[in-house]
Amino acid sequence: MALAITQIQPPSTIAIDNNGRSSITHQNHLLRFLRECKNMSQLKQIHAQALRTTSTNNPQTPFVYSRILHFSSTADIDYAFRVFDRIENPNSFVWNTLIRACARSVDRKEQAMELYCRMIEEGSVFPDKYTFPFVLSACAYLFAFSEGKQAHAHVLKFGFDSDVYVNNSLIHFYTSCGNLDFARKVFDKMCERSIVSWNVMIEGLVQLGEFDYGLKLFTEMQNLFEPNGYTLQSVINACAGLSALSLGMWAHAYMLRMSDTGLESDVLVNSCLIDMYCKCGSLEFARQVFERMPKRDITSWNSMILGFAMHGKAEAALECFACLVKTQRLKPNSITFVGVLSACNHRGMVDEGWKYFHMMTTEYKIEPRLEHYGCLVDLLARAGFIDEALDLVTNMPMKPDAVIWRSLLAACSKQKASVELSEEVVKQILGSEEADSSGAYVLMSRVYASASRWNDVGLVRKLMADEGITKEPGCSSIEIDGITNEFFSGDTSHPRRREIYRFLDVIKHKLKIAGYSPDYSQAPLVNEHSDTKQSSLESHSERIAIAFGLLSSKPGVPIRIFKNLRVCNDCHAVFKLLSSIFNVEIVMRDRARFHHFKDGACSCMDYW
Repeated sequence: MALAITQIQPPSTIAIDNNGRSSITHQNHLLRFLRECKNMSQLKQIHAQALRTTSTNNPQTPFVYSRILHFSSTADIDYAFRVFDRIENPNSFVWNTLIRACARSVDRKEQAMELYCRMIEEGSVFPDKYTFPFVLSACAYLFAFSEGKQAHAHVLKFGFDSDVYVNNSLIHFYTSCGNLDFARKVFDKMCERSIVSWNVMIEGLVQLGEFDYGLKLFTEMQNLFEPNGYTLQSVINACAGLSALSLGMWAHAYMLRMSDTGLESDVLVNSCLIDMYCKCGSLEFARQVFERMPKRDITSWNSMILGFAMHGKAEAALECFACLVKTQRLKPNSITFVGVLSACNHRGMVDEGWKYFHMMTTEYKIEPRLEHYGCLVDLLARAGFIDEALDLVTNMPMKPDAVIWRSLLAACSKQKASVELSEEVVKQILGSEEADSSGAYVLMSRVYASASRWNDVGLVRKLMADEGITKEPGCSSIEIDGITNEFFSGDTSHPRRREIYRFLDVIKHKLKIAGYSPDYSQAPLVNEHSDTKQSSLESHSERIAIAFGLLSSKPGVPIRIFKNLRVCNDCHAVFKLLSSIFNVEIVMRDRARFHHFKDGACSCMDYW
């Protein structure tokens, strides 16, 4: 097939002068053909012509072959390796070209590291400032911490420790491997930083859960640089992690003011906004962002489906999924079905859960992961099908983790399953490598208490004391005027504590008038008097937070509370009553999901 890249075809032979040297004009022709090359078929013809007609003595020949290598490295890496092996004394550009191609390839990142090692071992050419970012990128992807540290040592050895681009790559490598200390040391020692330096450091902090630190660094960065899309993406993700709605809305408004950048239509940034609004308790804002997006990818759809699921809007989540598969040219992925199964779980839709699980495996050929089995086990167990849940755990192709066993134990406690079964599940939790034993002991205490086995409750508590195991303290946070206020159970540290506790007495009085009767089932798990138990319930962290919220919030503005533990039955009943008594919408996120309290009812329909 002819080389259709120009009207003038490359000559089958080239002119040789009397001294036997190739014409420079011919080299220029080959370079022009390479610039116009469109595919590998054309490249192979040019390569064949170069092999027949160029001389290794010509100073331009290495450059011709470097261009052939560059093109083939983006289209056919195997061919690029064959070209590379034929190049005598490759320079750093040639090495970098192939290392970069491997580093950017999905399945050849290890070869990037191998090539770098080969380059160092041969010693004919040294790495330069362009080599290290490619190598460190491959190390970051593979979490190759030891190899990346060796590359860092070479950075110091060859004198590139002041190069901004290399240092940015080092920060990205260390944060990808979870080592913030090393990343921060590199960042702090930089004598010059670009906006990329700040962005990669902030992104690393946010990805590793250091949300406050990331936002602190963002504040420092604003004195030097204007935030760009990458900065705002990290800030929005940090706001999602902190449930900082006010700052998240500020970031959204800032993004909209940057109208000339096109960020308002950026798919990734908008997907982050959807996730942030959902996690901050503002589902309506999330829906508005989603509906106004001119283009959506599967991440956008997943964020919306997961958002509906965590807010207990199962029907909306399933409608969103149906719209995705029927009207979009996108295929659901593993994360999509985590959202769908979570939606079924939060509403107790057992038949639908099985339906979508089978759809995932048979229709979409997606291999179920631990998260999918976890959703299904929790769905079955909480709906009262504990035996079916145990059968599923037994027949899973992978080992169940402590989360799955804890969900089973929680269901055993709630469904008042046999004490013997609960004890067996506790053994499995304590035998798990990642076990958090405090939660298991508390749940087991609750099982014993519901069976009035108070001696066993005492034994569990003694065992916890002897082993130094403490129950995770309840903590609730509420944001007022952009400031987050945290409260623990029985908290008396807040500056407005006197007002708060006086208002708690007002709440107590109004609840009594409304016919409230305390639910002691999750009060202190000992055989105490009712007054003692009621006092304990009244000092729960979410009670203090709602009192502060009712004192401080503006009329008509929903009160949003975030709790680290599952809300107890009694507080759930109290919040329903308070939403009616004070005519206020209360949005609470506990460990498992969101609850929307309004007009004396909860969006969870008392199933959580």
